[in-house]
Amino acid sequence: MIVVTGASGQLGRLVVQELKQRVPAEQIVAAARTLEKAADLGVEVREADYDRPETIKSALQGATKVLLVSGADAHRAQQHAAVVDAAKEAGAALVYTSAPKAGTTEAALAADHKTTEEYIKASGVTYTILRANWYHENYAQSITMAPQLGAVYGAAGDGRIASAARADYAAGAAAVLAGEGHEGKVYELSGDTAWTLAELAAEIAAVTGKEIAYQNLPKDDYAGVLAGAGIPGPYAEILADVDVNISRGWLADTPGTLRELIGRPTQTIGEYVRSVLG
Repeated sequence: MIVVTGASGQLGRLVVQELKQRVPAEQIVAAARTLEKAADLGVEVREADYDRPETIKSALQGATKVLLVSGADAHRAQQHAAVVDAAKEAGAALVYTSAPKAGTTEAALAADHKTTEEYIKASGVTYTILRANWYHENYAQSITMAPQLGAVYGAAGDGRIASAARADYAAGAAAVLAGEGHEGKVYELSGDTAWTLAELAAEIAAVTGKEIAYQNLPKDDYAGVLAGAGIPGPYAEILADVDVNISRGWLADTPGTLRELIGRPTQTIGEYVRSVLG
């Protein structure tokens, strides 16, 4: 039995849908904090609240494999540890959605992921770690606003971003969960090609017919732009730090691992831009 945590979230839902293409639905459990939000997935639904370890233990009973979809709360490393402990107690193999180069990067966003990876490896649980590059969807707001603003803003300079669609990462996770031979592996997952924010601006311009430029800003100025767009201050600082690390090559690698797992090319950033702008 495969249990997918965070199954009512954007990634978790897609993983469950992908798994249903690979294994019988009765072998899948969607674990979610709010049962009603996962009720439409067509599989068994169990309560699993990261802040209530007793629900996690119950949700993982009978599991052979568990997907730990990383949380978003400030104390997520502690939440993740509870899932790791429950998976070990259940005798299940654990698959974890981590951040790119989590073991070595200085990016603040990856700090909790590094802590979780270390905890997983020390726990003795059978594991696979999926280090996902940036999502195309992280740029949805930039893409929709660029025609009005006449610009894409960032602090990444000429740094390249090997992003992929959320659906591609979900397909990769499903392939690992439904497959064999992934134990003890740490996979760096990315899109097939890496692009710059200037190239993103050019893609938007090509679709809209408007002049769109990339405006590179100092880190603090970009954090201010993000905060002005409604992103909470502390998270705006983390996202600005992401761009600085992009400029240093953090998200540039294209090892092709995700393409191999899913058996097809990943969606390009140009295809994603066209899907957003119609």
